Parts: sequence; structure tokens; C-alpha cells
Amino acid sequence: MTATELIRKKRDGNSLSAEEFHFLIDSYVKGAIPDYQMSSFLMATFFRGMSSVETITFTDLMLHSGDVVDLSGIPGIKVDKHSTGGVGDKISLLLAPIVAACGVPVPMISGRGLGHTGGTLDKLESIPGFNTSLSIDEYKKVIAEIGVVMIGQTKEIAPADKKMYALRDVTATVECIPLIAGSIMSKKLAEGIDALVLDVKTGRGAFMPTYERSVELAQTLVNIGNSFGKETIGFITDMNQPLGYAIGNWNEVVESVEGLRGRDLPDIMELTYVLSGAMVMLGGKAGSMQEAIEACKATVADGSAYAKLVDLVRRQGGNPEYLDHPERYPVSRYVVPVMSEASGVVTSIDSLELGLSSILLGAGRTTVDDVIDPKAGILLAKKAGDQVAAGDVLATISTDKEEAIGPVADRVRRAYTVGDKAPEAGPIVISQVDRHGVRKFSLTN
Repeated sequence: MTATELIRKKRDGNSLSAEEFHFLIDSYVKGAIPDYQMSSFLMATFFRGMSSVETITFTDLMLHSGDVVDLSGIPGIKVDKHSTGGVGDKISLLLAPIVAACGVPVPMISGRGLGHTGGTLDKLESIPGFNTSLSIDEYKKVIAEIGVVMIGQTKEIAPADKKMYALRDVTATVECIPLIAGSIMSKKLAEGIDALVLDVKTGRGAFMPTYERSVELAQTLVNIGNSFGKETIGFITDMNQPLGYAIGNWNEVVESVEGLRGRDLPDIMELTYVLSGAMVMLGGKAGSMQEAIEACKATVADGSAYAKLVDLVRRQGGNPEYLDHPERYPVSRYVVPVMSEASGVVTSIDSLELGLSSILLGAGRTTVDDVIDPKAGILLAKKAGDQVAAGDVLATISTDKEEAIGPVADRVRRAYTVGDKAPEAGPIVISQVDRHGVRKFSLTN
């Protein structure tokens, strides 16, 4: 068989066999299939999709394109969380130390920014010295010592996904359910977990902008996780405006630290406590979501969650001084406020526009080889429901790129809609998806 045959077969809407998938993925990892042919296959899949059998086969082959980590020698139920990506989504930076402080081991292998969304690795690497490129042996040592570890894919972990992940980011093939599912689950199943919590975004700033598509993705992910024997729970969460006030890698680290140190960040902390609570419950440290959430809140109140973050940063080579003293961090050459041209109330914020704007400032990538500027980003001054007068600051942009200031300022201004009536506040966590189906989220579920 040849790559061209398989591209044509998928282009025409036919299913691939396990043998054909194996040929395609194995050949790509070995370099026998070039990026341009894999790009064609990814685009064909984007339009034609995969069956559920194909998706599980694809995930399994991606998983076994490398090593599967064995953490059975580490006591406890190992639980991780994955988000499908959003604007201002820094939840992993808060959640991982909270859950570890509750006594549940958190092995986390994360990704870089994808499309308009930020990546956990890029945020971590904005901390001077933080090393996300640990070997598998060192990965095991860190989680054994402090109960949490956060790294990127190594050459041993799902190498097929690592190559495809970068390719999808720059070929407009991100928003495809089987490709998203295979990418997420191959990494998560390879990292040595026993259970998994999923945060599936919906709304304007999500890869799945409609609720129905978000549910479809969540069901696909949960089905794969449970098929591989890992207890998996998903939550559909709102991404119609950015999470918190900070967009951009270092900006989001600072806001995460503030959340762990008690700053009132309602949307961020509500979502953090639901997701971390689910992890603590799956980790066997609480008998219910309510009990688990209270345990998580206690780690923030007594400082143990922040102390765990400091331990993590120090253990992985980072300088925790910048967590305590963010004012010592380098500042962008240009820091420019964006003013409102109207008076009234902010009725909506276009998360997608802000995510794309942050990329133009230097906080994300437009090509595989782009270098991220950790200082670049956007700090929101107003969110949906806030009163605003003409001339008030809506947001502040930070960049070293002088040529980006005017175009980005215009985009940020247009991302805000100002009207007369405050919007109705909806829930941050909308639905829960598990082996029993889909239902409206409630702590009594």
C-alpha cells in the first residue's frame, strides 16, 4: 500500500483498516511519509471524519508508537486532567498543585499552544529555568518525591502524536474530533494514569463552538478512556469569554499564583475546584464531590497548594523567586491600553479574537518554528457584565512588536460589545459526561 492510496481512500469517505492505519502512522514516524502527505491525510480526515472503531484504532496506534509509562510502583491512584483548550485557560497551573496537596498523585504530560489557545508547556516555560523536557526516569522520580510532575512529550511518549500535533497547528486541521481525541488520549494513556478528568470547552473561544459538538467530543474522549480501562469523567465548560483576566504565558502564571494565594477570581476558582474536586474524588481521597471540593479549598486557604507549586517549580529547575516577586520579571517594550469608544455595559467578549490577537503580539505561533515571547499578552480590565464609559480602559496589550500595536488594539476593541443591558450570567460548568451519559452538572450528581 502507499500513502497516496490511503489519502484517496479517506478523501472518498471510506474507513481505514487497522493494518492501513499501522502502515500510515509507522511510516510517518520513521520519516518514510513526508509532512505534505500527512497534511493531506489530516485534511481528508478533517472533512470525512472517522468511525468510532477507527478512532479507537487510531488512538491505540498513536499510543503504542512509543512507550507506555508504568507508575504502578508509586502508591495511590494516579489522576490527570486535560483541557481541550481555551483563551486564558491556566487551570492546570492551579489544579495540579491543589490535587497533589490533597494527596492524589498528578502525572501530567501537557502540550503547547494549539491554534488560538495557549499551551500549559509554554506557560510553564515562561518561568525562568523551568524544565519541561525531563526523561521518563526523571519524570518518575519527581512524581515519587513531590506527588506532581508537569512535562511535555518525550521522544518515547506517543511520537506519532508529537509530529502530528505540530502539523495540525499550522494546517488548519485542529478542530476535528477524531484527531483531537486521538491526540489527547494517546498522550494521557501513555503517562501512567489510573483515571482522567476532562475539561471540554464550548463557545466562541473553544475549538468546538457549539454545545452539541462539545458533547460529541466529550463522549468520544470518555468512551476511549473507559475502553482502555481508565475511569474517565468529562465536563462541558463555558468558553464564551476568556477565563480570568490574563491572556499570555507569563501573565497567566502570575494570575495562577494569585488564585493559589487567595485572590478573588470567581470563574477561575469555580472551575478549578470542580475539576480538582473530581480528581480528588477519583483519587479516592473523598467520598463525594462536595467533600472533595472542600478539601481542595482547604489547600488554598492553608497555603499548602501554593507551597506545592513552589516545590514543583524548584524541583523542575525553575526559579520560584519570580512567583513571589513577579515585578522582577522583564517587561514588554510596549505596554498599551485599549480604550472603549462607547458607554454602557459589556455584553460580550469575543474570546477567539482575543486569542488570535495574543498570537499577533507574540504569545503564540503561526508557524512550527515561531519562538514565543513569554511577556506578550493581554490583561483585561473589563469583562462581560461590567459597566464601562467611553475612554475607559478595556484591556492592556503587551508586546515587543511595534508593528502589531495598531492592528491588535483595533481587534481587541472590536472583540468587546458594549450595550445597554447586562447579559445573563450562565454557569461555568454546564454538563457532566461519564459512562452513564450526559446530564446537567450538579454537585449532587
